[in-house]
Amino acid sequence: MAEPRKNVFQPHPLREALYDELHIRPFHNIETPQQITHLTACAQPADQDAVFELLCELCRRYNVNPPQTGAVTYHQDFGSFTIHWERHVEFYALTIMQPTVDASHPFQHAAIDLLPADWLSKLPGQMVSAFHLLLDDQRLDYAETALNRYFEGHRVVISQVKGGKARVFTAFKLHGDGYGRFIIRDLGLNPSQMGQLVRRVLELETYRLLALISLPIAKRIAPQMVEMDHNLAKLLKLVTNLESIREERDLLEKLTGIEAQLETYRAETNHRFSASRAYFELVQDRLEGLAEDGVNGYFSISEVMSRRLKPALRTCESLQTWMEDLSKRVERASDLLRTRVNLNLQEQNRSLLSAMNRRSQLQFRLQETVEGLSIAAISYYVVGLFGYLFNGLPLDQWGLSKKALLAACIPLVVVSVWAVTQRIKHRLIKNPGQAENA
Repeated sequence: MAEPRKNVFQPHPLREALYDELHIRPFHNIETPQQITHLTACAQPADQDAVFELLCELCRRYNVNPPQTGAVTYHQDFGSFTIHWERHVEFYALTIMQPTVDASHPFQHAAIDLLPADWLSKLPGQMVSAFHLLLDDQRLDYAETALNRYFEGHRVVISQVKGGKARVFTAFKLHGDGYGRFIIRDLGLNPSQMGQLVRRVLELETYRLLALISLPIAKRIAPQMVEMDHNLAKLLKLVTNLESIREERDLLEKLTGIEAQLETYRAETNHRFSASRAYFELVQDRLEGLAEDGVNGYFSISEVMSRRLKPALRTCESLQTWMEDLSKRVERASDLLRTRVNLNLQEQNRSLLSAMNRRSQLQFRLQETVEGLSIAAISYYVVGLFGYLFNGLPLDQWGLSKKALLAACIPLVVVSVWAVTQRIKHRLIKNPGQAENA
């Protein structure tokens, strides 16, 4: 016998997880007849953990093996019923199955009634989908009056699927017990094929409802979008009539308020609208997997989805496009107004600089006038000092006249004072920093 081949390469840390990904949520074989109740609830991570703990508690009550830590799916036979649990990003799904159907009153007793009432009351999250699904081995009555009784008078949608080997009946309505209702009539499917069909129907209804969650949000925001659009048009008309910077700033504040509100709506809806598109694509994929054919006189599931689900998705997509367009328009209007405010500020700054320039010129002329007076005053005092000097000298003995000497000193003093003043001024102009330090 050959020895096992050793792994000589370095495996990727996610290699095993990538292999296991295809088998996380497998199709299970389902026998007919079967009574099924399916629940889907939106839940936060803390709620998801609480559901896991509740599931482990239920396993302890019935002495069955609990799910493994970190598991995202769990399928277990509890004796009189079977539970299938799945954990998704924003919701969890719980399916209860019972291998029997009451042909006379098919929806009077549901599979969920087998679970303890106190345990059910602890389930967290906000329930989105809750419906019963019956798998019938051709024991039910499918006359018009019987269908009206099963679906409480609602208009029934019928599709022939899997090449005519099964028929799906539903009304896509909530009934008196607060649950939706589906019937699958088995016309020749094996347990594996029935398991695939059941899973597609469960996911089809779940993803349909999850895709529609964003529609009420879109309807709530749409009137606000109309109002913001009208307000933006009014504000744009006022741009050309603004007369002061204060009015421009007030208008810019209003535009900023619209932009802030719009960004709040976008932050609230972007994730939801993106999720709706993803769920809608999953619905389309599940519809293709049904291999559906119509039944004369009845709407098919695809026709109902086309008439109701697609317009809802288009409404959300239209609103998202509208928000993006309005955001760009508000941004352009804000840029235009900011440019206008900046130009007006530049014009004001230029006028201010011109006024400052005129004041500087006046100060320079006044400085020159004061400089001339200062030269005259300094010269006067210097000549006075020379007078005191000449009083102390024996000018008479030397044959000199005091008045003549003073008169001769005046031009020399004035020229000297002027020269010293000019030199100091040139030094200050040439290197003002060093002059201040000095």
